[in-house]
Amino acid sequence: MSGNGNAAATAEENSPKMRVIRVGTRKSQLARIQTDSVVATLKASYPGLQFEIIAMSTTGDKILDTALSKIGEKSLFTKELEHALEKNEVDLVVHSLKDLPTVLPPGFTIGAICKRENPHDAVVFHPKFVGKTLETLPEKSVVGTSSLRRAAQLQRKFPHLEFRSIRGNLNTRLRKLDEQQEFSAIILATAGLQRMGWHNRVGQGALGVEVRAKDQDILDLVGVLHDPETLLRCIAERAFLRHLEGGCSVPVAVHTAMKDGQLYLTGGVWSLDGSDSIQETMQATIHVPAQHEDGPEDDPQLVGITARNIPRGPQLAAQNLGISLANLLLSKGAKNILDVARQLNDAH
Repeated sequence: MSGNGNAAATAEENSPKMRVIRVGTRKSQLARIQTDSVVATLKASYPGLQFEIIAMSTTGDKILDTALSKIGEKSLFTKELEHALEKNEVDLVVHSLKDLPTVLPPGFTIGAICKRENPHDAVVFHPKFVGKTLETLPEKSVVGTSSLRRAAQLQRKFPHLEFRSIRGNLNTRLRKLDEQQEFSAIILATAGLQRMGWHNRVGQGALGVEVRAKDQDILDLVGVLHDPETLLRCIAERAFLRHLEGGCSVPVAVHTAMKDGQLYLTGGVWSLDGSDSIQETMQATIHVPAQHEDGPEDDPQLVGITARNIPRGPQLAAQNLGISLANLLLSKGAKNILDVARQLNDAH
């Protein structure tokens, strides 16, 4: 008996330990749901690996009494996670792509962009206004949003409404709406509501996985998550935003659609009150490829994204489309609108 026991113990000691991949995420319920979905996909692709989720709070999670556009920090929801990545405390981090600046800190890259869900905004009404629309809300009704872009677009279309900042995670914002009398409605991302399972109450929509740029092992690991169409659409969108220097402090919007081999890119800028705007659409012929092994390149990043298993040509075409649309808007006066918006936002 004892001989068999020793043999079993020796075999266990000599068996290889299952490798553990540490995945960083924010602590909110939505962030955990998003991260769980990414980890489930990776587990299916790599059954021999173990995944450990490490949750942490970010600056954006802690400062809840100030509008995002006023905080003056570009990496509000990513800095602490990137710090853990830099210190090798985690191997990869799952973000909502909209939270990742178009210029990442040195040493980091977006190693995967997952298939996008519904990118649209949703209006959620206070229980007493269920059945209403924004158009039929009473004069001076207050609508909450954490986005200057949403506020500017809606103020232009619904001048009878007032728009105020509302902060916190989805649970917090919905509780503020339901339990307080300040807001008649709030604007949220449809994708977030759907991921939380709150269909009855209905970046945006895409998840990005950030890794160390030189960690080829992890880059190869997360590469299976790339959705080619979402990747190309996000490259075009991020190129547009980067060229315009769009961020939380200015009302800039961009949207893509892929149809019959054409990538359509629509972008716009607004004044803070929505009274002035420029919107244009451009398109380019871009074939959406299947994934394939394309071999490493010296500098494969485009707008902070590394996708070595997707052909380079379509990626460059998507980036060029984004830059071209940004240049078109700039030629029509977008810079002046954005400069004034920044000045007014800083002054208030």
